[in-house]
Amino acid sequence: MDRRDFLKAGAVVAAGAAVSGLAGTRAFAAGHPAKPRKGRVYSSETGEATADDILVRFLGTGAADWKGRDDRGELRRNCSILVDSKILVDLTQTVAGMLPEGFIPEAIFYTHSHNDHYNPSAALKAGVKKVYMSDTWYERCRWEFKNAAAKLGLPMPEFFPLAIGQKVEVEGLSFTALPANHAAEYEDEQTLIYLIEKGPVRILYATDTGGIVARAARLAGIDGHVKDGQPITGLIMEATMGMDHDSDYRMFTHSSVGTVMRTTDAILRKGRLTAPEGQPVYLTHMARTLHGTQADLDANLPEPLRAAYDGLEVIFRRP
Repeated sequence: MDRRDFLKAGAVVAAGAAVSGLAGTRAFAAGHPAKPRKGRVYSSETGEATADDILVRFLGTGAADWKGRDDRGELRRNCSILVDSKILVDLTQTVAGMLPEGFIPEAIFYTHSHNDHYNPSAALKAGVKKVYMSDTWYERCRWEFKNAAAKLGLPMPEFFPLAIGQKVEVEGLSFTALPANHAAEYEDEQTLIYLIEKGPVRILYATDTGGIVARAARLAGIDGHVKDGQPITGLIMEATMGMDHDSDYRMFTHSSVGTVMRTTDAILRKGRLTAPEGQPVYLTHMARTLHGTQADLDANLPEPLRAAYDGLEVIFRRP
């Protein structure tokens, strides 16, 4: 599907949802256009965060092929977020300069062991106190941290292995480990995505993954087969492949813009995404070779999608 066909399809999806009333989840205004309006102001990017909100800062939004600035001058660091100015999800040296001055993270949650998400030295230098990861590579993670700590002369943090479906409470937030569809560094390693919650605010942070697998959808509450599911109120999802690249070989382990659009439409239709009006679905983990510039993305992405960028702060509020 070329870009024009994709945008037309996005318009048809939006119009169909509006006509049938399936967009009446307060997620987005009925009849939203295929392209964002020029100068669009997003409600999730305005105002101040309260104690009831979840504040997410995108430290990096790029896939592994971003190696500094490209020939267009564009830069996306390795994919990582900071939640409520306390907790990290993934961290490498590329985003160390994006951390607030004097910041010492309470905890880090790793999605997997690929080096564009995971770097023990970076975490130790940042002063991370607690480390969470899938129980499928807990011992290797601890061993790699131990070696890095010995070389740097820094103390070891605490380590907490996570099983699929396990929920932990840290600093007023809960993180639930969900399975991703992604081939990680080790053959027996299970990559994770996370459901992040604070009261009624429920964000699904999905990178790296080729779509949302059935078990993850069920545990998160968005599986339409389950009558008593629980909607999410925010979605951050990887789009390694851009428009026109749905058939890229990375499709077996990553998502495309089309994947995110179809996922968004499906959960909207089932009432499993109930975001506040004006809050888009955010894209991250974009490949340098498969995406245009931020300006290109802002101009051509169909609503309700919005390309995140390094340094962007988003306030996820209750619906």
